[in-house]
Amino acid sequence: MNPGPVNQHEDKAYILHTRPYKNTSLLVEAFSKNYGRLSFVVKGAKRNNSPMQGIIEPFNSLYIVWGGRGELKNLYKAEPVPPQIKLTGEFLYAGFYVNELIMYLLHKDEAHSELFLSYQNCLIKLSEKQEPAVILRYFELELLTELGYGVNFKHDAHSGAEIDKNKLYQYDFDLGVSEYRGDDRSVLQISGDTLIALENNNLSNEQQKKQAKQLLRRILEFYLEGRPIKAREFFLQKNKISLFH
Repeated sequence: MNPGPVNQHEDKAYILHTRPYKNTSLLVEAFSKNYGRLSFVVKGAKRNNSPMQGIIEPFNSLYIVWGGRGELKNLYKAEPVPPQIKLTGEFLYAGFYVNELIMYLLHKDEAHSELFLSYQNCLIKLSEKQEPAVILRYFELELLTELGYGVNFKHDAHSGAEIDKNKLYQYDFDLGVSEYRGDDRSVLQISGDTLIALENNNLSNEQQKKQAKQLLRRILEFYLEGRPIKAREFFLQKNKISLFH
């Protein structure tokens, strides 16, 4: 009996993560331009004569062809395409951090074409050794907006007034950003100057960077629901400083 043709797809994608599968294969997570987050098996990828060897690595930009009838799809073809990303040191850890956010927060098989371009731009900037603490904040904001969790940094959520750079604000999950009321010292306090810089993608001084880092950490931890970011832990252990949060 003829089982019929195997449904195949093709797209540009970046490899997010790989792990061993059985003896010679890999389980792969990828982020594609038109299909979103994907999972598939690469059969025989660890064999010496495999055309996939050395290609299926995190941050590699590839043209891929995949398909199959089961829930776990097969990767049939992978060819490098520009841009080719090389990350080292703190920039490598920053890249792994971004990959983990995508794997934890994006549902599989949902297109996020604009976010894909933001992700690619993020990797390019990291490969150019631009400041990770700023690049990561902007990507985090774009990711939250894409997921429908974006925060309004232009107006006070309580009064509707425009953010004043000379005032102090607080963030509440059930409300958003509003003028600091002074009734709860446990809330995160953010200057209006920082909020305006976030809105305009113009983080410049150390106070803005620190407060933006604290704010985005609090928001993302809520949506991560307790899932740890391994790249952050590894970086902290190795360097004893906090690059990400």
